[in-house]
Amino acid sequence: MPTAEQPGIVVARFNKYLTIEDQNGTLIAAVARRKLPPLVCGDRVHWHMADGEKAVIVGVEERTTLLARPDPRGRTRPMAANIDQMIIVCAIDEKQPLLFNERLIDRYLVTAEVVGINPLILINKIDLVDAPMLERIQEHFRLYQSVGYAVIFTSCHNRQGYADLTQQLPHHTSIFVGESGVGKSSLINDLLPDHDLRIGQLSALGGKGMHTTTATTLYHLPHGGDLIDSPGVREFGLSLQDSHVLANGFREFRPYIGQCKFRNCRHLGEQGCALTSACEHGDIDRRRLDSYQALASEME
Repeated sequence: MPTAEQPGIVVARFNKYLTIEDQNGTLIAAVARRKLPPLVCGDRVHWHMADGEKAVIVGVEERTTLLARPDPRGRTRPMAANIDQMIIVCAIDEKQPLLFNERLIDRYLVTAEVVGINPLILINKIDLVDAPMLERIQEHFRLYQSVGYAVIFTSCHNRQGYADLTQQLPHHTSIFVGESGVGKSSLINDLLPDHDLRIGQLSALGGKGMHTTTATTLYHLPHGGDLIDSPGVREFGLSLQDSHVLANGFREFRPYIGQCKFRNCRHLGEQGCALTSACEHGDIDRRRLDSYQALASEME
């Protein structure tokens, strides 16, 4: 006889292998009923024990948010659910300290805005530059602060800025995104002192080919909040098909959307474009408008 249904949360997924955590914090290997949609890390589920030995997920609660990305065939691939904070990690290049991939930053920001996730920007490896150069980098990112985004500067080498970061984590389910080599793994290891223990537990429980180094995994942070680590975000893409949705992802554009001379304006330099006019009057920064136009051109 199946046991009574219990609530749980998906804390790890690798291919078809799922690990859930029950109300007591116990990790349990589980399978999902076929009628359910593809489950992802962060999903809140209902499950019961079948035949006294196998946990079966029988239901999933409505998701508050779903982070997804397009696969190589252009289909949407869900990555993680119920996230409310995206931490966009960039790193200083010692040889080119003022060079940052702002197109990628804006790509993440737009996705966070569209999905309904609070984004913040983290600039890592500040120990690689001296104080005057760091001031120049901080000035460079004041554009994002002026729009309303928090920007944090950290160093995994000396833990500078960690207090600012940890203040942002309680009461949130966060995900780190960014290119390879920016220090996401070092940040996660520093924030999670029991990281290796958790990996060992999941590996022992999953067995059957579950490689925890490539699985999307949810961790509980020691000072509150949860963190989802997903290797898939290294290949993150903008899953948008409409330039109007893209424009709404630039929060400072919103007061001007709908004010253009022509209703079908794509804001790519058309006559009477309200965004172009706002940029010329200094109300929208040229860097952000250029970034939007580059992303819009990519979509087309």
